[in-house]
Amino acid sequence: MDSKSVNPLLEEIKEDYRSLRVVSPAYAGGRGELTAILQYVYQSVLLGQTGREREAKVLMKIAADEMRHLELLGSAITRLGAPPVFTNCPPYPVGYYSASCVNYAKNLEAMICVDVQSERTAIAEYGRMLAALDNPPLETLIRMILGDEEEHLKILEDMQKGL
Repeated sequence: MDSKSVNPLLEEIKEDYRSLRVVSPAYAGGRGELTAILQYVYQSVLLGQTGREREAKVLMKIAADEMRHLELLGSAITRLGAPPVFTNCPPYPVGYYSASCVNYAKNLEAMICVDVQSERTAIAEYGRMLAALDNPPLETLIRMILGDEEEHLKILEDMQKGL
């Protein structure tokens, strides 16, 4: 995405502190997009070095999707009225993100098991957000991200069945 242009999904999002509190944990909370990115990149690099290139590529593709989600959520947070600080509760500079949230499993089976559960948790969290929001433009963005997470779950469950 060209960061100089405003994504059409974001154009109508206006300052709204209530919605900010609802969606900010998905950005850099312990189970949010930042954790997903770091976890998938860790797994991809490790698997790529152990001869599991196919799985490594799949996980890096999912990481790239999660990076897009992080960018969209960060942009939404800015439009909602806070800087996109890597904290569970922007705009407050407390509870900064920690990479200790990442699961550092070392074998493929354990990784995929954690990933499947993480995607299920993300799907549930995004569902709760939709139920709590009263902000149609933001709801559209969250539905788009939720659809991606559902696709990730399907990919990971298929990978898990093949192990």
